[in-house]
Amino acid sequence: MRVGDYCNRDVVTIDARASLSDAAALMREKHVGLLVVVEEGDPWRRRPVGVLTDRDIVVMVFAPGADVAALAVADVMTRDLVLAMSDEDLGELMAKMRAAGVRRAPVVDADGGLYGIIAVDDAITLVTGLLCDISGVIRHGQRIERRVRG
Repeated sequence: MRVGDYCNRDVVTIDARASLSDAAALMREKHVGLLVVVEEGDPWRRRPVGVLTDRDIVVMVFAPGADVAALAVADVMTRDLVLAMSDEDLGELMAKMRAAGVRRAPVVDADGGLYGIIAVDDAITLVTGLLCDISGVIRHGQRIERRVRG
């Protein structure tokens, strides 16, 4: 299973120079808890250079009482990214994410451009769906066996 086949292609991005207030407003507007911070320049390429979560804002800004108005996204974002390649194996990525302690990872194409975003919850939903499908096939097979034997 390739990551690119299961990632969410609708990614909300922001520039590192944007204010934290703008970032929080964008999160609220789009109903997301993570923004992918993209490199300046060509808007079509959108190379991820960081991520900003709602938790980052609370823990790094509000909890210590920092001046929100004086901070930009670049001051708070996480720069040490776990990036997924669109052609990477989903199981291998989940192991990499678990080891790094992250729940979401930007997905990039072969050129390093933003392709999508994948979350641990996406993989859980996929696996749960597969298990339900397998369970249904097994139950259906048992009903056929009973009819044939009966």
